Amino acid sequence: MRIGELARRTGVSERSLRYYETQGLLAADRTPGGHRDYPAGAVDRVIRIQEFYAAGLCSSKIVQLLPCVRDVDGGPSEIATPRLVDDLTVERERIDRMIGELLRSREVLDDVIATASEEVPAER
Repeated sequence: MRIGELARRTGVSERSLRYYETQGLLAADRTPGGHRDYPAGAVDRVIRIQEFYAAGLCSSKIVQLLPCVRDVDGGPSEIATPRLVDDLTVERERIDRMIGELLRSREVLDDVIATASEEVPAER
């Protein structure tokens, strides 16, 4: 499929898809006219890449991780290494810390909202 079709099917911009290709995250064949031609599995691959970015992973980590993950179901491939598991455990711990910080920030906002709500005079 062409880049425009892949962009439509995944909701990812063509510019991002080109970036993924330069980072080694996504591969495409070329037509005789020089257009990118992606395999059908590219849809699952792009969705997986987006999930990893949403989890806060950088492209260099994603490049290491992608060969160890099956695109269709996201399950582990047989080539996952102990070092990769260690690296990903560190990433997961980082995400856990971020979640904790966000929860604390939300609690502060809840307190401010509650206090501000009590001080607002009732409308007539």
